[in-house]
Amino acid sequence: MSTVELAITAASRERVGFLPSLAARAKDVVVMTRRNLVHILREPMQLSDVTVQPVLFTVLFVYVFGSGMSLPGGASYTAFVLPGLLTMNLVTSSMGTGVGLAQDLSNGMVERFRTLPMWRASVLVGRTVADLLSAAVCSAVVAVVGLAVGWRPGHALLSVLAGFGVALLFSYALAWATACIGLLAKEPESAMSVGFVVIFPLAFVSNALVPTLHMPSWLRVIADWNPVSSVTASVRDLFGNPNPLPLHGSWPVEHPLGAALIWSVALIAVAAPFASFLFRRRTTD
Repeated sequence: MSTVELAITAASRERVGFLPSLAARAKDVVVMTRRNLVHILREPMQLSDVTVQPVLFTVLFVYVFGSGMSLPGGASYTAFVLPGLLTMNLVTSSMGTGVGLAQDLSNGMVERFRTLPMWRASVLVGRTVADLLSAAVCSAVVAVVGLAVGWRPGHALLSVLAGFGVALLFSYALAWATACIGLLAKEPESAMSVGFVVIFPLAFVSNALVPTLHMPSWLRVIADWNPVSSVTASVRDLFGNPNPLPLHGSWPVEHPLGAALIWSVALIAVAAPFASFLFRRRTTD
């Protein structure tokens, strides 16, 4: 259905001598985003990583890990871990962007798009926007399950929404990075394997599940400079949840919100152009 819409749009452009414009590119992005959302509706199991996984992770870490976890000052582990679970679920689910692009390239779908005078980058932008909407669903699931297991934010609604916004911005930035992995891989399975090797340590070598206070010094440095730690700490601060800090922390530890925004913007600035370059190279004869 989306291919037909693109064909109709392309034909109308040719008849009126259409020149590329921002409005036309935006329309291409909307069509490509809708195409990805339609695929999800036809195969709802694609949403398991943003619906089922958050529920399992929340129950597992709150009731299993939380039963033996002691935080400084006797803070609630549930309140501590929910922002970490939010970030971790968004990080692990971001690999769907790379796998989806690798799938489209391997099954010839992108070759069909090349026959149309559409904005080529709309394939990438549409994919990342659709995955951003999936990430928003994941955030909502984490919040609902968190409330069910006893998590409560300590700040006003606007601050809480800002926390979700920071997490979603990082998720969108990471989607561009995983898009590069998908474009470098020759098969979806390869993209998944490589992505797992990158995403797994990124998610777990951080303060998402445990404070970095008692980690070995060399590991604590890595965890403190991990962008996942900055995002998680900033979300905790915006939510008004416990965020134990070392007495003498590094710059990202002392300024988590600034570090999270810098990491996100820098990742988009680097990964988006690189993904566009890789896409042109993969789709140019």
